[in-house]
Amino acid sequence: MKKFKQLGSFIFALAMVVALAVPVYAAVEDTGYSDVDAGASYAEAVIYCREHELMNGVGNGRFDPEGTLTRAELATVLWRLEDKPVVNYLMQFSDVDSDTWYTEAVRWAASEKVMGGYGGGMFGRKDPVTRQDMVTALWRYADRPDTEAGEDFKDEADIASYASAAVDWAVANGIAGPVSDGVFAPRTNATRAQIAIALMNYDRTKQTTPTAPTEPDPTPSEGGRVLIAYFSVTNNTEGIANHLKEILGTDLYEIVPETPYTSADLNYNTDCRANREQNDASARPAISGGVDNMVQHDVIFLGYPIWWGQAPKIISTFLENYDLSGKTIVPFCTSGSSPIGSSAINLHSLAPAATWLDGQRFSGSASRSTVESWVNSLVQVLKPAA
Repeated sequence: MKKFKQLGSFIFALAMVVALAVPVYAAVEDTGYSDVDAGASYAEAVIYCREHELMNGVGNGRFDPEGTLTRAELATVLWRLEDKPVVNYLMQFSDVDSDTWYTEAVRWAASEKVMGGYGGGMFGRKDPVTRQDMVTALWRYADRPDTEAGEDFKDEADIASYASAAVDWAVANGIAGPVSDGVFAPRTNATRAQIAIALMNYDRTKQTTPTAPTEPDPTPSEGGRVLIAYFSVTNNTEGIANHLKEILGTDLYEIVPETPYTSADLNYNTDCRANREQNDASARPAISGGVDNMVQHDVIFLGYPIWWGQAPKIISTFLENYDLSGKTIVPFCTSGSSPIGSSAINLHSLAPAATWLDGQRFSGSASRSTVESWVNSLVQVLKPAA
């Protein structure tokens, strides 16, 4: 996921310089759309979204900057921003068919709680996106970062309670601003141009976020090494594992299935491979390759996605392949909403001679700083007493 959580205002300082002013491509003669003039205030954002494959035109060489975006379209835009993950989530919206261009995007948005339904089993796929819902979806996608309340707008009373923090965040960080002096117009439908600007500003803010140069050392003994072993199908867990590698500067090992999982294997609305494995206590999917010199590793960070509330059965294969006696295992998982729960505890019996620490759940696109805070909290636990 590619999201931020509990970021201090200093993190956005540089980004705001870029984001608060929306420049244009002064030298661009052709924006690629007949209805987007190169001198328009939103021209750069439209070009940016096209080049980064976030938003397309509406056909016939038009972008329709004053048009609106449906909820299904916004879910698809954010899904593209997340690199089109396939998720293991049972979606039950009566107005979302199982095989449309937006189905997987809505499934992902619902599983990550980026966009929810209306109740009564409806997603509202054809409804236009309001300005407050535009920033709320981005705020949730960014993992609901904390932001101090800003000055009230003239129409502050029109902002829904669920959108209040999102509006403050969007304005404070240059993602979106008022439509006129002191007016945010939260319930007005967002135009395609406004959404393009917000997407560009958010994406640039994400890319320019600096990281703290801290170097924790959780190695438990002289000469010991840390291994980050992870299984990832939709790249969510891989993202957290890569953050750990950057933070710890240590070995990274991907648990690769001998037979890769396909989208059909993860279609949990059917009798798919993942469902069959999770329902079979004896299932042990084969792993391609293995860890070199496992004996040299004292600490193992073990990562996996949550499938039906548990670790995928390939994690059982991994644990049973090695003698993990005396090692410390630190589990972590990714999920849209499910906690790590019993998924880690149920693995203990597969490596009973290891020391298991409490696990940690992350959203698929948790920021590096979020992961680093967790690692820092483990340092004293993993280091030996003086």
